Amino acid sequence: MSTAAQPVPETLLKKRRDNAENREKLLKERTERKKANKGKRVLAFKRAESYVNEYKRKEREEIRLRRQAKNTGEFYVPAEAKVYFVIRLRGINEIAPKPRKIMQLLRLLQINNGVFIKVTKATANMLQIIEPYVTYGEANLKSVRELIYKRGYGKVNKQRIPLSDNKIIEENLGKYGVLSIEDLVHEIVTAGPHFKQASNFLWPFKLSNPTGGFRPRKFLHFVEGGEVGKREGNINPLIRRMN
Repeated sequence: MSTAAQPVPETLLKKRRDNAENREKLLKERTERKKANKGKRVLAFKRAESYVNEYKRKEREEIRLRRQAKNTGEFYVPAEAKVYFVIRLRGINEIAPKPRKIMQLLRLLQINNGVFIKVTKATANMLQIIEPYVTYGEANLKSVRELIYKRGYGKVNKQRIPLSDNKIIEENLGKYGVLSIEDLVHEIVTAGPHFKQASNFLWPFKLSNPTGGFRPRKFLHFVEGGEVGKREGNINPLIRRMN
């Protein structure tokens, strides 16, 4: 003798409906997220491509102006640097209060710390005061890119976080239009409108002692055979040896 099927409790039916709705919702969210991520990757690629073209145009223009100056027997004077990379070379001993304070403001708290600084009248005056304790110059595109890709860390909730994903950059700088590492590189290289936010987001670079060591008279000015002070484009070989 067969027994009639027992009715399914209302609570179980409700739970099943909720689970089905949740699965559908999660699937929809996952699909939308994949679509959004794909769009971001396409945008990042297009931006990176436009930056490469921009850098190439600038390089070709530099070459053209140099050749033109040479052909006319004139001197070509490059544009003033917009950004300096500053590296601290001395410790805390025998540093006067004023330069000590400036290095704190510039976040150069340890030996071999490096930061990007926008060149203004104020920062130029600050660099003159701390010149015996640092070296600085104009970092080129290759140096900026290698520093950020190899030693780049972001400041997130006062924590030092590796830049392993564009999502980290987007979450912290997305409101300024900086969505990827290449956007960050471009903002630094060109001293863009949001350079301050991009630079402050980057944790001070922790560099190694240079391969082959420093010059014997390290604390003499660079032009006198030492290491400290302004060195223009000669900062780039030093960055390679310390990166």
